[in-house]
Amino acid sequence: MFHADGTLAEAPIALCEVQAYTYAALRAGALLAGLAGATGRSGELEAQAAALQQRFDREFWCEELGTYALALDADKRLCRVRTSNAGHCLFAAIATPERAARVAGSLTDDTYFSGWGVRTVASGESRYNPMSYHNGSVWPHDNAMLAAGLARYGHKEQALRITEGLFDASTWFDLHRLPELFCGFHRRQNQGPTLYPVACSPQAWAAGSVLMLLGSCLGLEVSGPDKEVVFTDPMLPPFLSRIEILGISVDGASVDVELAQHDGAVGLRVLHSEGDVRVRLEGSG
Repeated sequence: MFHADGTLAEAPIALCEVQAYTYAALRAGALLAGLAGATGRSGELEAQAAALQQRFDREFWCEELGTYALALDADKRLCRVRTSNAGHCLFAAIATPERAARVAGSLTDDTYFSGWGVRTVASGESRYNPMSYHNGSVWPHDNAMLAAGLARYGHKEQALRITEGLFDASTWFDLHRLPELFCGFHRRQNQGPTLYPVACSPQAWAAGSVLMLLGSCLGLEVSGPDKEVVFTDPMLPPFLSRIEILGISVDGASVDVELAQHDGAVGLRVLHSEGDVRVRLEGSG
């Protein structure tokens, strides 16, 4: 962790995404408590989450950067550095819609987006190095979480751009297998991404990123309590005209669906279902 001038931050360090994950945990705990009938505890957790969200917005937002600071150091000084960490604040839903729109715009500009994916640290930052492990490389699982956060706030076009970039990158890798990470050099015509020499391949979270990217583009949510499968504003990347998803399980039931592009829109068809399950297509508006 470092400051804008490149000096290392002193511990203990409060990372922006850790605040976001804590917020998400409080919200999830409130939901579970409510389902269990503990309405009082549910309300307490919701109140804690709301207070954390307000405090986080006040202490971490950097107007001059148009994004959240990387962290607070031991002296509560902001690490005013543009990193992909801020995108995790969208993934965990702690960002307000207005802040999310600002972050979304920055994550896919040329300082962040290499053409293959979003760099961990934006070019131009003091410790940016596209060949480093964390300070400018592209991590597929990180990008999948960014895409999920973008889609959560309705920024599907940016999520699609990340998905398409990683798909294009995969065509240059052995067996089309996404590695743990690759270098963050800008995309060049007729050349593939630069490999990170000791990246793990295969790696589980890199492989799993493909499913998260697809789910984000499709707006796919499964609700056990409601026995529903919901697709919100589904979109498919240009390289994929149709897809079948088989065996979506919901509380003992299952359903198979097909999604296909038609004249710029994505249509949904239920192929088969077993048990009590509903499939719903809806728009975010």
